Amino acid sequence: MNPIGIFGGTFDPIHFGHLRTAFELLQSLRLSEVRFMPAGNPPHRETTVASAELRLAMVRAATEDQPGFVVDDREMRREGLSYSVDTLASLRADFPDRPLCLIVGMDAFLGLPKWHQWRELLELAHLVVAHRPGWRAPSMGPLGELLVDRGTGRINDLHESLAGCIYIHAVTQLEISSTEVRKLIASGRDPRYLMPDSVRAIIQEAGCYKRTDGRK
Repeated sequence: MNPIGIFGGTFDPIHFGHLRTAFELLQSLRLSEVRFMPAGNPPHRETTVASAELRLAMVRAATEDQPGFVVDDREMRREGLSYSVDTLASLRADFPDRPLCLIVGMDAFLGLPKWHQWRELLELAHLVVAHRPGWRAPSMGPLGELLVDRGTGRINDLHESLAGCIYIHAVTQLEISSTEVRKLIASGRDPRYLMPDSVRAIIQEAGCYKRTDGRK
């Protein structure tokens, strides 16, 4: 069966940049599905602004109409820090005979040696690095060596083995960031056209990104 894509993040909030990347990879890599996995307690980031419940509701609203998009809340249900290696081990237990593809951006890939038990990730899944056209992958250091050993340019390699390959794929990178979206909303501006209207409606109802110190 076709590989399962795993797309994790804080999604604080989810926006069209996330959705377009997932959609392009779903089609280009012939994935059976992309599982959106909102982080519960991410080790590398500051505390999220919106609650776990709100972030999960936004991801569900954003993905509900797209076939092949699945929401997985296992990281939110787990106590403690959300390490990718633990998530992949849990998914591998659920899908022992399916290829798994962990989707990361180039920035995250460049920081991979700082991840918890990062070398074990490729024992559990393939690594799909989504990047904007024109970026170059590292050619030296531990990541350069890893790409020599594990890198592939064949999509079929992601289908023919359960784990172990690194595949770099250029995607349309919309210049939208969750941080900038939060700043925009805090300043009193409307996030329309940066995210699905269903997500915008949740944000407006909850008021989760409004400035709370009384300033304008």
